Amino acid sequence: MTFRENANIGGGRARRGGGGGGGMAVGGGIGALLLALLVMLFGGDPGQVLQPQSQGQDSSAQNVDLAECRTGADANENVDCRMKGGMASLETYWTEVYPRAAPATAILFSGGVNTQCGQASSAVGPFYCPLDRQIYLDTSFFQQLEGQLGAEGGSLGELYVLAHEYGHHIQNYTGALQASQQSRQGEESGAVRVELQADCFAGAWVGHVAQGEDALLEPPTEEQIRSALSAAAAVGDDSIQERMQGQVTPHTWTHGSSEQRMGWFMRGYQSADANQCDVLNAASVDDY
Repeated sequence: MTFRENANIGGGRARRGGGGGGGMAVGGGIGALLLALLVMLFGGDPGQVLQPQSQGQDSSAQNVDLAECRTGADANENVDCRMKGGMASLETYWTEVYPRAAPATAILFSGGVNTQCGQASSAVGPFYCPLDRQIYLDTSFFQQLEGQLGAEGGSLGELYVLAHEYGHHIQNYTGALQASQQSRQGEESGAVRVELQADCFAGAWVGHVAQGEDALLEPPTEEQIRSALSAAAAVGDDSIQERMQGQVTPHTWTHGSSEQRMGWFMRGYQSADANQCDVLNAASVDDY
């Protein structure tokens, strides 16, 4: 999506670096799917993804100073500013829709980061930590999403990823996030349903923006919606498994198929209503 040039994004909750580790496994988000798959795809050792880092390692990115991200024009020009602006819009939306949830913060990092859920490398992909209630994101992931995983790219594809993780933040308050731990694999598993609901939540936010009710963002174009769908499809379990192992094994799914991810995103988008995203109680994850 495109930010309104003169919009004030200065209030977006985004910062550099991360906090101390707590030894817990990283949970939630696209990163959980990519934990081993992307590392192997990129020629790395999946066993190293969550290995402790040396205390002297700097996990801060040396990109744009987020304090300089003030306007929609900045967000349109720079991906880090775009994440800050996206957080400002998402906070405004979810404060209205689900005011019981305190705002989330996005931590932009490079290489590796310490969190209360443990230590993670960038190979994990974007993820949400329910213990510190923060989103963790290395924006270089977007280049990998486009280059290695075949997404079309584009601003809304990037913002979809951020909105998906914010969806996990909301689930942390509603209690839905617990379903991912109670049933962790399979086509109809709790894990898959949690991820598809986060996709639907992302779509509902985009649908809200499409109604022209967002002070920061212009309504999305059809091309931008396609970029979001392309990103959702690229991180479908079946798509990743095809690329990695040449076959699809649905009994191991944790995030849902490309079609399901696109379908639930579109359900949220077309309804512009997060209340239409009750995937956990749907008779089937295909009921979108």
